[in-house]
Amino acid sequence: MPKINKKPDEFDKKIMAELIKNSKRSYRTLARDMKMSPAAMIERIRWLERSGYVTGYGCRLDYQKLGFEFMAIVEISMSGKNILALESKIAQLPYVAAVWDTTGEYDAIAIVMCKSRSELSGVVKKILGSEGVEKTNTNIVLNVVKRLTEFDEI
Repeated sequence: MPKINKKPDEFDKKIMAELIKNSKRSYRTLARDMKMSPAAMIERIRWLERSGYVTGYGCRLDYQKLGFEFMAIVEISMSGKNILALESKIAQLPYVAAVWDTTGEYDAIAIVMCKSRSELSGVVKKILGSEGVEKTNTNIVLNVVKRLTEFDEI
């Protein structure tokens, strides 16, 4: 059954999550693990590829197409002796896609991806409310020119 002009359903999202974990599994193994037929699995994965939700392997997703319209770079200034532990705690927050330990004016940078302005506000407030966080500076991303997954230097 073709899924023309439809969004991925919850099962499609589970398939994408499994592909992110391990995109090298065969269709047969993935289908068995998800309790469906290999033919149905192949059909769903091919639809995700044709629709542009799965953009490459190992596995790249178009998060904006999945509804993550608000992307921000949050610079974080911290105090205390265990900054790496605090960064790890921040990395576990929902909607935090990446955390980098940095030099310069700020101790860390978090990449945050949300579906709404209120989600973004909530994440920034959680970061700012974390014990040891002194201040944040949030930059809203207007356009993504190049993704980390497109970095191919060897």
